[in-house]
Amino acid sequence: MLKEKFIINIDGKSYVTYEGLLDLAHTMGLNKIEVELIQIPSDENNNLAICKATAITCDGDTFIDLGDASPTSVKTTFVPHIIRMASTRAKARALRDLTNVGITAIEELSLEDNIVENQALSNMEKPSTGQIETLKKLAKLNNQTIDYNSLTKYTAGELIKKLQD
Repeated sequence: MLKEKFIINIDGKSYVTYEGLLDLAHTMGLNKIEVELIQIPSDENNNLAICKATAITCDGDTFIDLGDASPTSVKTTFVPHIIRMASTRAKARALRDLTNVGITAIEELSLEDNIVENQALSNMEKPSTGQIETLKKLAKLNNQTIDYNSLTKYTAGELIKKLQD
């Protein structure tokens, strides 16, 4: 079963993380995942990278899918990493088939910079008093040291989830 911590909600819609798909795939017998670069980005193809991913279980079941990425489909900071983004997208799609997860992986999205930036700004709020108190208790139980000054509301929530697992 997919762990809740690997689901992200953006504007009321749920997305799974690649990390979550990989975690679930391993519990379902993922043996290996291979990626093949199908198209190298160039000026002639508008810098579109295409990768093919093949996920194979221990039982020999095979799941294949494609992923693509171009400067128009990724955040500007990811443009130098077009091939890796295409690879991750292909692997996420193959792993979604293997795990029977029907929700889109966050890495598959062609996010506009302003959507990502707005999401990032909302994640810059200071953590609530309740979050800080919960973290102090969990840190003590788990013998962890936490830099409370560097936390945001979002990162505090994620840390709470991690420490509770």
